[in-house]
Amino acid sequence: MLKYTVAEPPIDVKEWSRRERAALVSPAASALEVQEHGPIAVLTIADPATRNALTNELLGALADELERLDRHGAAAAVITGGPSMFAAGADLRVLLSIEPVDYAVSPRGDAWRRLNALELPLGAAVAGHARGGGCELAFLADLIVAADTARFGQPEVRLGLIPGAGGTQRWARAAGRFVAAEVVLAGRTLDAFEARDLGLVATVVPAERVVDVARSLASEISRGAPIAVRAARAAVRAAEQTGLDDGLAREREQFLRALATDDRREGISAFLEKRPPAFTGR
Repeated sequence: MLKYTVAEPPIDVKEWSRRERAALVSPAASALEVQEHGPIAVLTIADPATRNALTNELLGALADELERLDRHGAAAAVITGGPSMFAAGADLRVLLSIEPVDYAVSPRGDAWRRLNALELPLGAAVAGHARGGGCELAFLADLIVAADTARFGQPEVRLGLIPGAGGTQRWARAAGRFVAAEVVLAGRTLDAFEARDLGLVATVVPAERVVDVARSLASEISRGAPIAVRAARAAVRAAEQTGLDDGLAREREQFLRALATDDRREGISAFLEKRPPAFTGR
């Protein structure tokens, strides 16, 4: 069941239609809890019976919620599985029986595509195992805060499969081809400190603090001008997808996008006048 709570007044609540607001509390075939803290949202995968397996229903609910937050102007979101387990990956009982043609047209691929297309800045608070699809979900984030219990890995080859939601590509881009080969081909698991030393996670903290620290980083992101933050995110992500020349062109496009905003004038004026900026997202 989708659980939805609001710690502070929800984002743009006056703009929500009745249908959208009703959808927030309607049952869903998933175990996703959503809590909003002003402009920051925390989405918790809470299905310990399946070790937070990423079912099609859960991935769809996660994409729905993040798209809603994106539409309504959230500053950032944090994905977590709580202080004990992030996500174990796909439901193996489904993978055991599904045929390739069925998998190709299942909603799973569409949910991953929607998650990849978000402009909303994402953080991941990872404790315990993030393996298979769980690791791929963590790697969708812009910043990862790892608990000292965190473990990252792609064990798919030991099941007769390979990563199918970005694992081969993101490991190679983030850690290099040789580390990616060790993790993806040999099925090696990295602990939180190894991941930190490779630059894969921002920081390592005790498990009981992992969500709070991730929220704190998300709050730091929320202090920036909204359009500028999203433009900067798009430019940084372009580095994963393009060569240097194309990446520099994308950066220039996003710079001009930020330059055209009212917030650019407000930010510079506030700095020169030694006062906090009052960004409007325009």
